[in-house]
Amino acid sequence: MLEGVYLALDKVFGPLVTNAHPMWVVTISGIILGGFFTLVNHLLIDQEKMKKLQKMSREFQKEWKEAQKAKDEKKLRKLQQKQLELLKLQNEVMKDSMFKPMLFTMPIFLIFFGWMRRWYVETAIVKSPFNFFLFDWFHGFYHSSLQANELGYIGWYILTSMIVGQVLRKLLESY
Repeated sequence: MLEGVYLALDKVFGPLVTNAHPMWVVTISGIILGGFFTLVNHLLIDQEKMKKLQKMSREFQKEWKEAQKAKDEKKLRKLQQKQLELLKLQNEVMKDSMFKPMLFTMPIFLIFFGWMRRWYVETAIVKSPFNFFLFDWFHGFYHSSLQANELGYIGWYILTSMIVGQVLRKLLESY
């Protein structure tokens, strides 16, 4: 079943993959998928609920610090009860914010990386002029034979998509 999907991806993106430098292919993929995944998160997560939760957490932290500073044991016990309610709400919001987007993004992510692996497994996408600990750390995930100054497609994709995601989240004022 996946072979058919991979063949379709080859037909659509094959000319790009065969004619462009791997760094550009993975960079463009990171930008497109990072942006897409960020938009999916933005649309599926209740932003108002997240803002409300963050505001409540900040207020709780402030109250907790003030009560600790004043050594008000009665207020601290009261705040512990409030903390339990806040944790329940945080748990509910986190469940919603992780599960819904993952239903859409995980299959795309897995298919994409399976397909990219066919083209770029053990290919140095980016080379650094020096050994960089993060590159070596990425290599540890999949027991790569790349050098400590080389980064493969997974590492380069993660870096590019993280940057795009952060910028887009800031622009959308998303969580």
